[in-house]
Amino acid sequence: MRRIAEKIFNFSDADETEVEIGVVSDALTRFANNTIHQNVAEQVLAVSVRTVLDGRTARATTNKTDDDSLRRVVETAKSLARSQPRIPDLLPMAGPQKYAKAARYFENTAYATPADRARAVVRVTAMAEKNMQTAAGIFSTGVTQSAIANTKGLFASHRQTRAEFSITILESDSSGWAKANSPDLKQIDPTAMARSASEKSAASRKPGESAPGRWTVILEPSAVLDLVGFLFYDFAGTAMADQRSCFNKRMGQRVLGENITIHDDAYHPLQSGAPFDGEGIPRQKVLLVDKGVPLNLVYSRATAQKMKAKPTGHGFSLPNDMGEAPMNLVFAGGNSSVDEMVRSTERGILVTRLWYIRDVDPYEKVLTGMTRDGTFLVQDGRVAGGVRNFRFNQGILEMLSNVEMMGVPVRAAGEESFEMVVPPMKVRGFNFSEVTKF
Repeated sequence: MRRIAEKIFNFSDADETEVEIGVVSDALTRFANNTIHQNVAEQVLAVSVRTVLDGRTARATTNKTDDDSLRRVVETAKSLARSQPRIPDLLPMAGPQKYAKAARYFENTAYATPADRARAVVRVTAMAEKNMQTAAGIFSTGVTQSAIANTKGLFASHRQTRAEFSITILESDSSGWAKANSPDLKQIDPTAMARSASEKSAASRKPGESAPGRWTVILEPSAVLDLVGFLFYDFAGTAMADQRSCFNKRMGQRVLGENITIHDDAYHPLQSGAPFDGEGIPRQKVLLVDKGVPLNLVYSRATAQKMKAKPTGHGFSLPNDMGEAPMNLVFAGGNSSVDEMVRSTERGILVTRLWYIRDVDPYEKVLTGMTRDGTFLVQDGRVAGGVRNFRFNQGILEMLSNVEMMGVPVRAAGEESFEMVVPPMKVRGFNFSEVTKF
């Protein structure tokens, strides 16, 4: 990667030149109807060049590394830059930086084979067949390596592995689900996840129907993730400056419960990702919310200059219109288990996960969506049985003001948000607006 970057610098006579290089090697085993039906693998290389000419900047990308292709991508980036309007406050590229280590490469993940994944899938599909259920899902493993370099002397690189397992267990009128994601394949236990999904599917057979309304809900971590994940961009300096954040006019005020504290922390042991942002700036740990009070935002270099703040290492690759965002949210939690939350609940709903979530009011952070793959009635401190799925209409700020109990934070995976570290939560007054027929 360093050699490729140096070649590009030699080919470029722009005022400044930046190179981003990414290599991805991914493989995925897909199964349905208790049978593996697909194994796919890909290797992707991307070389992205940004040039600056007289206060103008643009980017071009190639997937070839021969000299002619590298010369061509440099010339394309320069040609595009010349056609752009001049940016009066365009900052010079950053110079060399110092980075903390983020150990996220595991050889057992990088070298996992189709046979490794297949053996795990066979175990879970055999379990489903034994229980007269149907299993479907994916098991993927891979490794990525990235680097960013520029003509000011900056060079940063990061190597990371990734493993993910997702399973849905189906019956005629019920389903269960589980999903996990980690850089370390050893942290993924497909058999345990399949067992949990199977038990949820069996426990929610012949679902009853409960009336919509304000309920006490127990949200498992995946359900929490896909709700609070909609908050991540609201902590961006650009969102605040553009009046697009739900925290506009609320910074420094208690708008969430006192038990809610949120950091952005790229170095948390359950997190993943590079220790630098799209400009090569080291990521900082930032306290975003302290005991219900939003205190700080994250900033790219340009946004920090405009808002008279310090950059925090959260910028996206330039040019972009998004600015920055915290990509490593970590919620503080408690020490209550989901079982303890159930035992403490006289009447409520236990939710495995949510899906099809959309904004209703982005400024008040009201979301709508549905429950899925394991929704249960809790009665007198026990799970009484499955119920038909609900549609919800719920403000996230209100929800995070009504959290009664929390568990230990975990690295959660869902379908509507990227992975974060969140706890399960027991919340009062959650608004289920409609009940479905399934």
